[in-house]
Amino acid sequence: MPAPLRNFLIIKSPNPVDLLNAVTRLFGGSVATSPLNGLCRGEHELRGVAARDFAVGYFASPLDVRVSSAGGRSSYFVNIGVSGAIAASCGGLNATLDTATAGVVNPGDTQELRPARPTPSRFLGLRIDAALVNQEFTALTGRPPASTVRFDFALDLAKPKGRAVLLLIRSLLEQLDSGDPLFQRAELQRSQLRSIVTALLLAQPHSHTGELRDGPRPGHPRSLRAALAFIEANLTERIALGDIAKAADCAPRTLSSAFRDRLGLSPMSYVRNLRLDRIRQDILTTTDNVGTIAYRWGVSHLGRFAGDYHARFHELPSDTAARR
Repeated sequence: MPAPLRNFLIIKSPNPVDLLNAVTRLFGGSVATSPLNGLCRGEHELRGVAARDFAVGYFASPLDVRVSSAGGRSSYFVNIGVSGAIAASCGGLNATLDTATAGVVNPGDTQELRPARPTPSRFLGLRIDAALVNQEFTALTGRPPASTVRFDFALDLAKPKGRAVLLLIRSLLEQLDSGDPLFQRAELQRSQLRSIVTALLLAQPHSHTGELRDGPRPGHPRSLRAALAFIEANLTERIALGDIAKAADCAPRTLSSAFRDRLGLSPMSYVRNLRLDRIRQDILTTTDNVGTIAYRWGVSHLGRFAGDYHARFHELPSDTAARR
């Protein structure tokens, strides 16, 4: 894989502190980084792109580092070697990250990365919002996961399923590097990321793999998928239950039953939660004020919004904004 993200340089510095601070910014405060064996000088480079549901970075550094989850968003990480090798450990598991093996890190896990020396090591780190993994799991099975999806650590990129994940990630990077404004649109980036997540769920063993083999339960999968697609496409607008039911081509009562059976909540609760998730992502990844972001996502009553936000995330929107 050629060096990606060539037009997205964030830092290039002999000071490793610059790298650690830049990593925190790129990943929206979702991780805390610390050196494992002191601060080694050298050439530390980070290129990266942060978007609504993901961030991807290209790292070139000799620094041994510990990366742990921090307050904010719940995320998965996929680390892929570009050149050289990195000794990686996570939850007592070890793997050598290179062009043939990637590492998949689950929400809440701490990873340790030790680049091999003296050959320079370079790797990619892809952050994926946990909410997107849950959404794609729900699309595949017809119901949300009962607990956090936890992937196996080492992903074999030499096998066909692993190669499929790698090809999709490469496609995302090529789109970002193309310079074509079309590929900078959030809609296309999100579509590509959803493909990556779906491939990862189907390719890499995880705690809910058996449910994917079983397939969706019988019921209302077609109407539910239509409803979810309508909500996704119109989340920034005012959405009523009747609008969703019309898009799903079924009665509101039937739709509500399908949502409660498959997702465990009402259609309007699903809309509220998804809207709050998107608002939180924008608070953490942009400098816009909270009110502007909330109105952008269809919120009309800021007082009620603050209460709903606190109930979902156990903090006020202003508390989230203070961590930017």
